[in-house]
Amino acid sequence: MRHIAIVGAGLIGRSWAIVFARAGCAVALYDGVDGQAARARTIIANELSELQAQGMVTNAADLLARIRVSTSLADALAGVEFVQECTPEILETKRAIFAELDRLATQDAILASSTSGIVASRFTEQLAGRARCLVAHPVNPPHLVPLVELAGAPWTSAQMLERAKALYIEVGQVPIIVRAEIDGFILNRLQAALLTEAFRLVGRGYVSPEDLDKTVKDGLGLRWAFMGPFETIELNAPAGIPDYCARYGLTLANLSGAPAETYGGQNLAAVMAQWPALRDTQAVAAKMLWRDRQLAALRRHKHEQAAKGETA
Repeated sequence: MRHIAIVGAGLIGRSWAIVFARAGCAVALYDGVDGQAARARTIIANELSELQAQGMVTNAADLLARIRVSTSLADALAGVEFVQECTPEILETKRAIFAELDRLATQDAILASSTSGIVASRFTEQLAGRARCLVAHPVNPPHLVPLVELAGAPWTSAQMLERAKALYIEVGQVPIIVRAEIDGFILNRLQAALLTEAFRLVGRGYVSPEDLDKTVKDGLGLRWAFMGPFETIELNAPAGIPDYCARYGLTLANLSGAPAETYGGQNLAAVMAQWPALRDTQAVAAKMLWRDRQLAALRRHKHEQAAKGETA
């Protein structure tokens, strides 16, 4: 059984506790605010019951039994191999808690921060064990949305990143590696671009907020529920991504204010060098059939939920 410490028992910490307990880990839950961890465990019990009602877990009571409340940071860290820090998004708070984590945790324990925007170098530079520190940014709530962005500082050990990646895969998450420090990591930068344009389009009177939301949830979002943007455009031009860029790249660049070379030249070459492109028409046809089946299943699910009255 893996032993995990969750430091910070707010919304994200509670969800991480479910992730690790669901995967069979022993979880120590700690919060510096008196009584917060105990209150969090009560909320977790309710959330586990809801998951069981939805058929997503079958043993809510057993999962809850794997989560214990720690009354001190030292107790929470005793013997753990992995620490998921979930304290407030304040740089000085991160620096202070990581200094304590580095001092108290065993030397081979990985220290991962759930920060949504502070790069690891800003709060780990002075630590003796800085090589084992990284960002593991989840999407809220991580027990339902599995993506986690792993971003090390320049001094983070590649071995620690690989250990963290393997652990997150083991517990059912979908880790990605952010190859160099960048503000906002990957998901938030994509989200920022979409939200900025959404506010601009509504604010300037081109569309109502309700119709813009429909554009995403009943348009882009349907495909993006199971395909990324590169997968999507590969199927939207006969000869794949380079063909798509040749046809639409200049238009997209003009719409977004990006340089034209974003969709061509060395930038496109860098994308294609890393992309496992579909090689023949048979492969493209098979992928299109898969896409259409996924869309049909998703549409059916949405209709069923609407019929039950389960809408926001």
